[in-house]
Amino acid sequence: MNDKKIIAVLGATGSQGGGLVRAILSEKSSGFMARAITRNVNSDKAKELARLGAEVVAADADDVESLKRAFKGAYGAYCVTFFWEHFSPEKEMAEAKTMAAAAREAGLQHVIWSTLEDTRKWVPLTDNRMPTLMGKYKVPHFDAKGEANQVFTDLGLPTTFLLTSFYWDNLIYFGMGPRKDPDGKLAITFPMGDKKLPGIAAEDIGKCALGIFKKGREFIGKTVGIAGEHLTGGQMAAALTKALGQEVRYNDVSPDVYRSFGFPGADDLGNMFQFKRDFEHVFCGARNLNVARALNPSLQTFEGWLAQNKSRIPLE
Repeated sequence: MNDKKIIAVLGATGSQGGGLVRAILSEKSSGFMARAITRNVNSDKAKELARLGAEVVAADADDVESLKRAFKGAYGAYCVTFFWEHFSPEKEMAEAKTMAAAAREAGLQHVIWSTLEDTRKWVPLTDNRMPTLMGKYKVPHFDAKGEANQVFTDLGLPTTFLLTSFYWDNLIYFGMGPRKDPDGKLAITFPMGDKKLPGIAAEDIGKCALGIFKKGREFIGKTVGIAGEHLTGGQMAAALTKALGQEVRYNDVSPDVYRSFGFPGADDLGNMFQFKRDFEHVFCGARNLNVARALNPSLQTFEGWLAQNKSRIPLE
């Protein structure tokens, strides 16, 4: 009889959830088994997880009944939302409520909620240092997650609040990699000044989450922040230069300039970077590298991640 505890993983075909499913599958002695929750069990990514040994279950974060079924019999769940699919903080809040309600119904013993700071605690809507977006947010994709923490607390769920960091994988998938300046030189562009940006390999988020589940009740009711390194834009550019074998500059722009770039979410990300820059001590302070490494001894540095992934970074 299989006495392993089931971890139900939302976003199982995404970066965070996929990292956790793979972490569970690769650590046979962890005492856990992975139930990968996805809307489309026939997607290539879902089929790959099934092939690796995960139980793949169809459910939708917009459908509480489907989530109740998906959580049934599980010990714990990893709950995450993906803002960039819909750009709606209200949808994220609704999904958090659905996840929390289903978790309570299923009697889960441990929930990890992948969250971020509600920046309005530091930059109120009346503060004109950065524009207010969508009428009631400063950094929409942060604020809604932070606000949703209360949903899990109010239901009395045994929750760990996991503060994640900038994915280095954004250099591959999110258009944040080196681009050529007008003079043909490669550059990365962030409105961070000389402040440090906590970053992490996306797969390491999943490994840290597994580390939290393995600790039992130790982190229930607590907020845990994780990062692989805290690096300035200049340090990131230097590491990229070394890895790629060609010069990569750090192009420091103002948040106003970044917000004006015009791609979907540019204003949100401009505000995000400004928050990280202006409140570096808060943001870096909440993401302790020693805590992350204790949870995940194989935690990668940026240089280590680049050694494995440099060929995947598109150079435009």
